[in-house]
Amino acid sequence: MLQYPLLYLSLHFKANRSEYYDRLSRVRTHGDWEGWLRFFLRGVVNTAAEACATARQIVALFDADRARLPAMGRLSATALALHRHLCTRPVTNVVQATAATGIARSSVLTAFARLTELGLVREMTGYRRNRVFAYDAYLRLLTRDTEPLPN
Repeated sequence: MLQYPLLYLSLHFKANRSEYYDRLSRVRTHGDWEGWLRFFLRGVVNTAAEACATARQIVALFDADRARLPAMGRLSATALALHRHLCTRPVTNVVQATAATGIARSSVLTAFARLTELGLVREMTGYRRNRVFAYDAYLRLLTRDTEPLPN
């Protein structure tokens, strides 16, 4: 499902900080490479399993959200195109969405308004112009167990 490796081992090291430093110290003081490798490989296995689970959740989210869009009537084709764009760029603006979809600016604005009403996206700036929209549920999955999202 992934085009590039997506193993965030830093999170494993951060979550197991004490053991991480102990293992590194034992390599330095006792040459315990085997202990370090066991710790490191356990991190790879756990991180890979978490990445697979997250990928499955993302696919399920995309499918569920896409299934909601045909109910938007004549705006559904625009909303579906916009959703495809948001799946590849979860934080975007009207200029980027218009360029990516080839749909008129006014239609993209209308679709963003409806997607915001449905709770699929959130406008992040609070401005009337140059607004930025976020696919929040997707971002939450991508950033789970990392740093918090900005408001």
